[in-house]
Amino acid sequence: MTHQHFQTVEGVLNWNAPLYRLYEKAKQNGKWNPRDIDFTQDKIDYENMTEDEKITIAPLIASFSAGEEAVTLDILPMVQVMARQGRLEDTMFLTTFMFDQAKHTELFSRWQEEMGLGDLDLSAFHSDSYKRIFYEKLPEAMERLNRDDSPNAVIKAATVYNMVVEGILAETGYYSFREILKKANLLPGILQGIDYLNQDEGRHLQFGIYTIQRLSIEHDPSFNIFNDFIDELWPDALGVIEYLTSLYDLQMAQDWTESKLQLDSEKMKQYAIRQYEIRKKQVNRGSSYQRVSELNESMIRNNSLRSS
Repeated sequence: MTHQHFQTVEGVLNWNAPLYRLYEKAKQNGKWNPRDIDFTQDKIDYENMTEDEKITIAPLIASFSAGEEAVTLDILPMVQVMARQGRLEDTMFLTTFMFDQAKHTELFSRWQEEMGLGDLDLSAFHSDSYKRIFYEKLPEAMERLNRDDSPNAVIKAATVYNMVVEGILAETGYYSFREILKKANLLPGILQGIDYLNQDEGRHLQFGIYTIQRLSIEHDPSFNIFNDFIDELWPDALGVIEYLTSLYDLQMAQDWTESKLQLDSEKMKQYAIRQYEIRKKQVNRGSSYQRVSELNESMIRNNSLRSS
């Protein structure tokens, strides 16, 4: 790709662009450093946990570690699409997005090393549903952008990346960590990290919602591309959650299990279903706009992407 002109030479940045405002939020709120999180108490807690309790949290760690690595590796094509299409403010925001994902990957790797799990292969906890999303659907949709930056391709990439991986699975994972560990008053370091991740993912979700809405308004007013693809992915997304809860239920059903950790499996599944419904509702609100300019004006008027 060669450059024909530069926006900041011929003019200035669009300070009111939705993604520029999101970039400002990222600068302000994304300053945390995984290296600064103190895992001293986590190490004490982990050493005092029973082997059964360690097994209870292992599938969650396995899911997040690989998931964060996957979204770090797979985000670059989306950055390149926005750059090729001349969306400077979107590209600027995505540079912070990449930085966030790298920190998330670092967080879990640091925690695993501190707990003595650095050399342990946790991939046995990746179910078939997990593999279909993280090993196949996610990288396929993102890699497609290298050769196809059509609205259809970008909508599908944002759907699997932002709406399913981040908006359903990660959000349900945060909920699960808090439900298990806060009730037990354990592992405050990783819980602090989860809070930082949750804050970052809020910005990532806003990118996905806006991008899908913008492209759908322009090219797919019925929002069929988004709705059909998220519905296609949903069974595997729910399958990831059902597998994790089934492991917990099976473990707790054994008479010999020594664990004080508690998780309401049905509540966790219902939480995931609610996230699926919320993501569809959030994106489909865009169908009420006839033009992207109306969407942008609404965001500015409602201050939904304010920089402070």
